[in-house]
Amino acid sequence: MLFSLLTSASRVAIVYFLVSLPVVLFSLSVHEASHAFISYKLGDSTARNFGRITLNPLKHLDPFGFICMLLFGFGWAKPVPINARNFKNSRRGMALSAAAGPLSNLILAFINILFLVLSYRFLWLNFGGGKYEMIIKLVMLLFYIGLNLNTALAVFNLLPLPPLDGSRLFYIFLPPKLYFGVMKYERYIMIGVMLLLFLGPLDFVISSVTQLLVRGMLFITGINSEAFNNIIYTIFSF
Repeated sequence: MLFSLLTSASRVAIVYFLVSLPVVLFSLSVHEASHAFISYKLGDSTARNFGRITLNPLKHLDPFGFICMLLFGFGWAKPVPINARNFKNSRRGMALSAAAGPLSNLILAFINILFLVLSYRFLWLNFGGGKYEMIIKLVMLLFYIGLNLNTALAVFNLLPLPPLDGSRLFYIFLPPKLYFGVMKYERYIMIGVMLLLFLGPLDFVISSVTQLLVRGMLFITGINSEAFNNIIYTIFSF
């Protein structure tokens, strides 16, 4: 009864927030478990010994990063412990382990866009408007949020700034002396990244690249902008 008294915008905001919770927890868990799994396969069992090869979100959750993910669409979990000395090639091992997280989120994003389109075509177009309307909309919203959050999470973590995953990929091309020199200032660089996020400039970059990647996935799946906008309109017509 109370829900029906809210404005349309308020209802959408509440539903979006509630559906986002499991999506964020799952996406962050997949991201961190991927780091742990690849590092284990490359010879380092540190993350495995800490129980990080799991989709249990309690093993990965960082409260502040989780809140940022809900509010801004990008965030982080607890870093996976990795001992680079256990790799045959420490820098290559770190780079491959780092790449596993963002790659897993891009794969999840593509899976979500496929299921979003399929749920629209086979569920909404056949059963929309009936007694299952709200359930179908919630299912579509789940996939829509999964698409956007996972894409943004991948973009954010691929920034070549420590301690994000992109720095591990970028620094593999740096001379060892310069690499270790930069890593000494990792904490201060991360503070600068947080400031740029909250002040807006970095948020704009992440959002722009995220939209570009989503358009690319739409192109691959053969969905034009008009059809995708119709799907979005359907989802948010509460």
